[in-house]
Amino acid sequence: MSIEPLSPQDDTPPAYLVFCDIDDTLIRCRSGVEFLRHYAGFRHGAEGVRAADELLADLFARMDGGMSREEANREYHRAWRRSPVDEVEDQAGRWYEQRSRAADFYITETVDALRRHRAAGAAVALVSGSFPPLMPHVAKAVGAQYVLGARLERCGRVLTGELTGRPAIGEGKCVLVRELLGLHPHIDPGNCHAYGDHPSDLPMLHMVGHATLVTPDGSHAPVKPAAMV
Repeated sequence: MSIEPLSPQDDTPPAYLVFCDIDDTLIRCRSGVEFLRHYAGFRHGAEGVRAADELLADLFARMDGGMSREEANREYHRAWRRSPVDEVEDQAGRWYEQRSRAADFYITETVDALRRHRAAGAAVALVSGSFPPLMPHVAKAVGAQYVLGARLERCGRVLTGELTGRPAIGEGKCVLVRELLGLHPHIDPGNCHAYGDHPSDLPMLHMVGHATLVTPDGSHAPVKPAAMV
């Protein structure tokens, strides 16, 4: 896992940190799933899309059968074995450019909340188990200063299909949040905010003083405070 800092606007220390999930929290889609289908179609046409759909259907069935989200995330990334890094990164940009044109791509209430936090002097960090090459595009669009997620293992300029370290799911997100908080010792976690949409986000949400659950319709609901981790 890694913390990828993006170019900040200035050197002013942030007043507090905001941690935000991506899929179904900030954008209305499962970005990794959609991008796999896009890339499969780019490489192999309709037959590639069918193969991607079969792979995804099998993965979702195994999750229904008890596979953990962490292991499912690893299995998803194994589908990228032998893919050329440069081509994948280029297509990630193309997918984002096309997909983000949809009027409902971003969840307005979350985008507005991040905008208010940035205006108040906060630094925004996106924390997600989504496919890593997609995350910087979303981060740039919403003015996030950090991208916290998995790192793809490479062999030269080809992906091996493995992650270095654990997926950014559940406790994996907490590890990254703790690391970024550690880089800002002047910030009290009790003053920080976090946004997520899934029960697996709750450990991360409980690490800060102000936590918000994004519901399926895009509205925001406060998370009942818990003993901070």
